[in-house]
Amino acid sequence: MGSNTVHLLVVDAHPGARPLPAYSHKAELRLAELLDEQGAISEAGVDRLVATVADAMRVAEDKGVEDVLPFATSAVREAANGEAVLARVEQETGVGLTVLSGEDEARLTFLAVRRWFGWSAGRLLVLDIGGGSLEIGFGMDEYPDAAVSLPLGAGRLTSTGLRADPPTADDVRALRRRVRAEIARTVAEFARLGTPDLAVGTSKTFRQLARIAGAARSAEGLYVQRTLRRSALEAWVPKLAAMSAQKRAELPGVSAGRARQLLAGALVAEGAMDLFGVDELDMCPWALREGVILRKLDVMVADTAAGPVTSAPGTPVQAPGTPARNGGAGSTLAPWRG
Repeated sequence: MGSNTVHLLVVDAHPGARPLPAYSHKAELRLAELLDEQGAISEAGVDRLVATVADAMRVAEDKGVEDVLPFATSAVREAANGEAVLARVEQETGVGLTVLSGEDEARLTFLAVRRWFGWSAGRLLVLDIGGGSLEIGFGMDEYPDAAVSLPLGAGRLTSTGLRADPPTADDVRALRRRVRAEIARTVAEFARLGTPDLAVGTSKTFRQLARIAGAARSAEGLYVQRTLRRSALEAWVPKLAAMSAQKRAELPGVSAGRARQLLAGALVAEGAMDLFGVDELDMCPWALREGVILRKLDVMVADTAAGPVTSAPGTPVQAPGTPARNGGAGSTLAPWRG
């Protein structure tokens, strides 16, 4: 359950094998844009959420899913009524959602990227722009040495900073300053760790930006290398700012549901690449969902081999079938608690 989309991804997965997507079921709710003035998800938004989760579980049953890992990200995590929303979802659908922290998101996304590119990629800098937050991770290993989550999601910024369509020049400048100030506070923490050998972008926002900048279409397959150059992105930002959402939706690879958010996402991407000194990002098709699945498989292997497990020295992991954080009874997701 993300800030933009409730997404059921069905995979054929077992320890030692690459998770193979078998079916995908999505509903665009854009929860980050359904918050009221007090920061709570509106009643209408909760109704839609409950109905969407119930529908996703019916699909899971139809597809013969054996194990479900239900989790939520920043839209629910930061909603003023988040606990009440979780309770209602569980009461009406039987689904107990684990709510990932921002650091959980960054670490699990980093794990997915590391597994995709492998050890030969060296030090990784990973950027992920969601609907509610920006995650940044850096490190040499399977989990990052530094990981942060910033409230710079494309949906959140659009609803709070770019209300007009197309936006005014003053609003674009103000949002650009806000984004860069927020990112700049974190740069020193990552700079002390060295220079990345590979910088990676993951998420729908980055893939759409890469596509309009000339990257290969998704129809050409997962294994085609796709990159986003900062020079190309800088050329596109003023063009996107001058377009209405309807015009952006006509660009290659841009969906109508995401078109309105694309400018905010571009401002975040441009700011992060500039402040971190990144000239080019490689796109990764794996992100948070794959990280959650890989983590689950790792825990299964460790449970089988050695009984009680730790996710890092001195760090306990939730074993499959135990109650999850935030009321997720029966969830098998083992979030990072580093």
